[in-house]
Amino acid sequence: MFIAQESSPTDTQKLSEILSTVNLTTSQREYLENFIIRYNQKTKTSKQLAQANRPFLADNKTFVDFQFPLKEIYYPIVTKNSSGCKIWDVDGNEYIDLVMGYGVNLFGHNPDFIKEALAAQLEKGIQLGSQSEIIGEVAQLICELTKMERVAFSNTGTEAIMTAIRMARTVTRRNKIVIFSHSYHGHFDGTLGKGKIIDKNLQTVPIASGIPANFVADILVLKYGEPESLDAIANYAQELAAVLVEPVQRENLDLQPQAFLQQLRKITQKSGIALIFDEMVTGFRIHPGGAQAWFGIEADIAAYGKIVGGGIAIGIIAGKANFMDAIDGGMWNYGDLSSPHQNTTFFAGTYCKHPLALAAAKAVLEYLKTKGSTLQTELNQRTTKFVKTLNDYFDQEDLPIQLTNFGSIFGPVYSGDNSEEDAINSEISLAYDLLYYHLLNQGVMLRGNGGFLSTAHTDEDINHIIQAVKNSISKLREGEFLP
Repeated sequence: MFIAQESSPTDTQKLSEILSTVNLTTSQREYLENFIIRYNQKTKTSKQLAQANRPFLADNKTFVDFQFPLKEIYYPIVTKNSSGCKIWDVDGNEYIDLVMGYGVNLFGHNPDFIKEALAAQLEKGIQLGSQSEIIGEVAQLICELTKMERVAFSNTGTEAIMTAIRMARTVTRRNKIVIFSHSYHGHFDGTLGKGKIIDKNLQTVPIASGIPANFVADILVLKYGEPESLDAIANYAQELAAVLVEPVQRENLDLQPQAFLQQLRKITQKSGIALIFDEMVTGFRIHPGGAQAWFGIEADIAAYGKIVGGGIAIGIIAGKANFMDAIDGGMWNYGDLSSPHQNTTFFAGTYCKHPLALAAAKAVLEYLKTKGSTLQTELNQRTTKFVKTLNDYFDQEDLPIQLTNFGSIFGPVYSGDNSEEDAINSEISLAYDLLYYHLLNQGVMLRGNGGFLSTAHTDEDINHIIQAVKNSISKLREGEFLP
């Protein structure tokens, strides 16, 4: 492990000077100063590595936003090893992990059946550029579980979404697509747009610098779950190649609009618009057949990743044959006059169909098939019970916090577009971020204020998390950061 230089213990005088510049009461300042010193000591190597790496490493993977009062604890925990639902950092601290690889680790860290599949493939080698002997089995398993007709493989979820959109435009011969506000579809420029009122008209603009405006010119950004959005789609129907949907948005788990999705399916089907489900998070987690099976809706194309890769990077594009045929021209046979018949688009990638990813995917898919929907049903029920227990506690303590869940995904209930509520929330954002750090200090690692339960989390782990939340709330009240 490289550390440029041994960092000195937290300088109390300098820390006091930093905290004196922010708007805190004396009690808050004293409490925060003591907490930061303790936290820095416990995770000192992670902090040293963050400082040593910063000149060379550009990294935006953080679970809380930068806030000046928390500057001295604004660094990622550096982990050394993992097993089940636990991870251990470079200072030897143990954490119950609720980040779970952003939803990848449905079965916990390093499960034996995936580890064995990867070890067996490593013995055979990593053959790139040739066809894997298990590619057909993996594709068939995906089709069996998702009820899709054909499958293509990419390296990441972002690439899968890019390809899905490209296929839809190829088949429909239209350019415009619809996405919904607060959805996330990867970091492809062509989906990084947001709606903005300009000269009293709704226009789509890039969400960040470096994204050319013309990349989002053909995107229509609508509100998810709203009847007016269905009207807009119907009005633009003859211009739309696709409607891209995150069936349950990771940042808005409380919105699970089955009736809206059913109406959307009718409109898109009638108008020849490709309905694309982004199932990176929901795929194989909420149900073996994903959100499509859960809501009873057949999309034209669905993009998968995360869970199915077993920890190895993978992207999957699955769909109806008339769309998937845009990859290779469609079905044909040897021994007759048949040939590729579909107009194709461009698709490539050196690491597509990576042998390790396919080996892991085969192991995962076979495991899911063997277990059936019982695996997801039981995990969903345990998560619902966990969330209810915490919400009951928040209600009893009159705290302005509520959690919600979609299956085994859980997170806070957001205030939406209500500016008054947003203003209130901004006042307690420091307390929310401090809650995150207090939980870390007690051995619980969240994704922001939410996360994922896995089959590796035990009742004992869940009880530990609940008690850590209660302890953290108590401490934040002592420090006058919560009423």
